[in-house]
Amino acid sequence: MQTVTLSTADFLLGKKDGKPVTIAGELRIPKPGTDRLPAVVFVHGAGGIGFNYGMWAGELNKAGFATFVADSFTGRGITNTMADPAQLSPFAKMNDAFAALAVLAKHPRIDPDKIAIMGFSNGAVPSLYASMDRFQRAYAPQGAGFAAYIGFYTPCNTAMIDDERVSQKPIRLYHGVADDWVPIGPCRDYVARLKKVGANIDVVEYPGAYHLFDNQAIAGTVRNAQAPTEYRKCRFEEKPQGVIINSDTGQAASLNDLCIERGTTMAYNAEATDAARKDVVEFLSNLLNK
Repeated sequence: MQTVTLSTADFLLGKKDGKPVTIAGELRIPKPGTDRLPAVVFVHGAGGIGFNYGMWAGELNKAGFATFVADSFTGRGITNTMADPAQLSPFAKMNDAFAALAVLAKHPRIDPDKIAIMGFSNGAVPSLYASMDRFQRAYAPQGAGFAAYIGFYTPCNTAMIDDERVSQKPIRLYHGVADDWVPIGPCRDYVARLKKVGANIDVVEYPGAYHLFDNQAIAGTVRNAQAPTEYRKCRFEEKPQGVIINSDTGQAASLNDLCIERGTTMAYNAEATDAARKDVVEFLSNLLNK
C-alpha cells in the first residue's frame, strides 16, 4: 500500500506532502467463495505487531470477518517506537489505516460498507480519531468510510480541536480499569463529552485488567520501573491547530514535562480477554452481519 509519513503537526494541519512509503499488511479471508465479507483493519501499537493480533484475527475470522493487519513499521525501517516515539506519530498511522480502507474497499471479497477499524494502545489513537469529521475530510479515501471505530486501552488525554464532531458510526473503547500506563479516566471523560452531543460511543471496562491485558505472551505481571508515561497525569490539548500544548503549563508538550511519570505495568488477564473477545464479536456481529 502507498502511504506517507507525516509529523503530528503536519498531520493536524491537514498536509498531504509527507515522505512517500510503501507498507504491507496481511489479509485473511475466513472462507472460500465469491460473497463479500465484513472486514476489520488492525492498527498496531508502539511495540509493533504482537501475539494478540494473531489471536484477534483468528477470533474474528472464526466469526466470519476478514481481517487486515497493517504493518506501519517494517516499510519505514522501524522496530518499535516505545523508546523513541518521534520515529512515527500515532496520528500519521491514520494515513496507513485510510490506505488500507482504500485497498479493501476495492477488494472483490470485501464489502466496502462493512469495514471496521480496531487499534491498540498507541494504535488506538488513529482508530479513535479517524472518527473525527475533520480528519475524514482531509485524509479518508473518497467515497469510503469505516463502519465502526474500536480502541483497546486508548490514550484519550489529548483534547483535539473539533473532537466532538465525529462520525455517526459507532465508537467503542475497551479498557482495563487497573491500567496504569494508559489510564481509563480520560476515556471516561471523552465518552461523556461525546455522549452529550449525541455520538454513538461507549467504553467497556474490565476490572483488575492492566495494559495489554489481551496479550497472552506476557508472562505474569511485568513492571517496568523506568518506562515513562505521559498518559497518567498529563493533560494535553491542541491549541492552536497543529500545536499540542500541556494544558497545565500552556507550553508546547514535551517528553520532559514534569507531569510525565515513570513506572508501568503489563499483565495478561484471561478473564478480561475472554470477556473482550465476546464483547467485540457480539458488537461487530450485531452491526455488520446483517
